[in-house]
Amino acid sequence: MAEAGPVDDSFPQKPVRGEPVAEERPSRRILRDETLLVLALSLGASGVSALISFVGSLTRPGGLKDQAATLNASAAPGRPWLDLAWQLFGITTALVPVALVAHFLLREGRSLRTLGFDRTRPWPDLARGAAVAAVIGSTGIAFYLAARGLGFNLTVVPEALPDVWWKYPVLILSAVQNSVLEEVIVVGYLLRRLDQLGWSPGASLAASSVLRGSYHLYQGIGGFIGNMVMGVVFVYLYRRWGRVGPLVVAHSLLDIGAFVGYALLAGKVDWLPTA
Repeated sequence: MAEAGPVDDSFPQKPVRGEPVAEERPSRRILRDETLLVLALSLGASGVSALISFVGSLTRPGGLKDQAATLNASAAPGRPWLDLAWQLFGITTALVPVALVAHFLLREGRSLRTLGFDRTRPWPDLARGAAVAAVIGSTGIAFYLAARGLGFNLTVVPEALPDVWWKYPVLILSAVQNSVLEEVIVVGYLLRRLDQLGWSPGASLAASSVLRGSYHLYQGIGGFIGNMVMGVVFVYLYRRWGRVGPLVVAHSLLDIGAFVGYALLAGKVDWLPTA
C-alpha cells in the first residue's frame, strides 16, 4: 500500500512530538514574502544567473556544443591549500538558505523533519533513492548526449579540479551540498509554502519543476528540459512518499556519479564529451 503524501498542516495544528510549539501563525503575506526571500538568496537567483549565462552562450560565435559549462572548477589554481579553503567555504555557505528554511519552520513549531529530511528512515530512504538514481541516471546520460549532439546543449564539464588529495572528497561534498539545497528548498519547502498559500497541486508542480529547470539553463536547452522533467518526477515522488530524504539520496548519487565519473573517465572513453 502506498504511503500517504504530505498533509496540509497549516495552522492551527496539534504539536508533533519532539518539535517545538508554534507561538503564532504567520500571515499569508509573511509566508509569501519569506518564500520569495529564500528563493532570491538561493536557487531563484541561480535561475536568473543561468538565464543570463545562456543568453551569453547563444550570442557567442559558434554552436552551443562547442562551448563548455564547468561545474566544479579550481578557485585558486596552483595554490592547493587556498583552493581547498575556498571550496569548503563555497560548499558551506551554499547551505545557509537551508538553515534559513529550518529557522522559518521552527517559527511554526516545525522542523526539517516535517519535510522528511531526517534520520528516522535511513534504509528505506537509501533504497528508494538508489532506485530512482539508477533510472534517472541512465536516461539522463542518454538525453544529455542526444541534446548535445543536436546542438541544444553546451559541453558539460562536471569537474576541473587539480589532481590533489582532496579532489574526490570535495567532489562528493559538493554533490551532497547540491542535493540538500535543491531538494529541501525546491521540493519540500516550496511545495509546503505553495500549499499553505492555496496553490493547486498542478500549479505547485509546474512552479517547482520550472524552477529546477531554470537554474540549469546555463547548460543549454537540454539542461533545462531534462531537469524540468526530473523535477516533475521528484514532485510526484515527494507527494507519494512525503519525504525529501529519498530525493536527497537520489540526487547525491546522480551528482557523485557525474562528478567522480567524469574525473575518472574523461579522456579515457570515446563517448564522453570533454572541453
